[in-house]
Amino acid sequence: MNRRDFLAETTLGSALLMNTTIGAKTVEAFAQHQEKRRKELWGLLGDLPWQHTPKPAQTIKVEEHPAFMLEHLVLDLNGQEPVPAYLLIPKKRKEKAPGLLYLHAHGGTYTIGRSELLDGRNVLPAYAKSLAEMGIVTLAIDSWCFGGRASQNKQQGEWDTFKSMLWMGQVLWGMIVFDDLRSLDYLSKRPEVDPARIGAFGLSMGSTRAWWLAALDPRVKLCIDLCCLTDFEELILAHNLKGHGIYYYVPRLLKHFTTAQINELIVPRRHLSLNGRKDALTPPKGVEKIRDHLLPLYRQHGQEKDCRIELFDCAHEETPAMRALVHEWLQQL
Repeated sequence: MNRRDFLAETTLGSALLMNTTIGAKTVEAFAQHQEKRRKELWGLLGDLPWQHTPKPAQTIKVEEHPAFMLEHLVLDLNGQEPVPAYLLIPKKRKEKAPGLLYLHAHGGTYTIGRSELLDGRNVLPAYAKSLAEMGIVTLAIDSWCFGGRASQNKQQGEWDTFKSMLWMGQVLWGMIVFDDLRSLDYLSKRPEVDPARIGAFGLSMGSTRAWWLAALDPRVKLCIDLCCLTDFEELILAHNLKGHGIYYYVPRLLKHFTTAQINELIVPRRHLSLNGRKDALTPPKGVEKIRDHLLPLYRQHGQEKDCRIELFDCAHEETPAMRALVHEWLQQL
C-alpha cells in the first residue's frame, strides 16, 4: 500500500487528501484519533514488560554541587536489568518545580550515558549547570547498552541485545522507549516535581527518544529534540540507513507510520525541533516535510507558535543559536 492509499483509508488521511488540512473536524475527534494511533504505535514495539511492577528506587549516594544536589540512583524500570540514573535537584527551585527527562545520545560512545548531563560531549556542551540555574529537576538514565549498562564488548553488546531481543519477541527500540516511559513515571512522582510541567530533551538518539516518548505519552508537555527529526522516506532516498544505529529500526514501522504521523501525536503540546542542514542523518527535505505537515495541525488544534521546527547551517551538533532557543523554551516549562 502506498502512502496515498494508506491516507485514503483513514479518517485523518481522507480529509488531508480532500482539502490538505486536518481530517478530524473537532478537537475531541482528533484526540480520539491520536489515542487510537498511540495504541497502534505501541503495538509495533514488541513484547513489553507492562506486567512488571517497579520496586522502589535505590539511592547509592548524594553529591553536593554548587548549584544542585545530585542523587545517584538505581531504578527498577523493566524487571530485566537495573538502570543507573542521576537526579539533579536544583538548590534554588520552586516548591513544585518543572521536571525534565534528559535523554542521552548514541554516537557510538557506549561508555557515555547519563554522564552526558554533567559532562556533555564534543557536539553538545553540558546542560547540568544551566538546568540547575533554571530550577528544573532533571532525570537522566543510562539507556540500554550505555553507561553502567554497557557490556565489555561495546558495540557488539548493542548488536547482541538487538538480536536476542528479536528472538524473544522484543524490539530494542521498544525497550528503550519503555524505560523512558517508566522514567517519566518515576520523575512525575518525585515530591520536588510538578507532574503537569514535565519535558523531554535530547540530541541525536536522545532527540528520537524525546519525540517518540512525547508522541506516546501526553504527560510530556514540552518536547525539545536536536539533530534527529529524520523523515524515514527521505533517509531511504538519501541512501543513508547506515548512518543510524541498529537500535533505530522497528519492524513493519513504515507500513503504519511516517515520521510526521508519529509527531502529529504530540499536537497541540509544545514542540521545538532544531536540526542541521548539513547533517546527513537528517535530510533537510525531510525536516521541511514534517514541519509542513505539523504546522496546519497546530493552527487548528492549538497555537502555531507552540511548534517550531528549524534548520541551521551546521552538521550534527548543537550551535550557540540552538542553545539559546532551547533555554528560551525550557524557561517556559
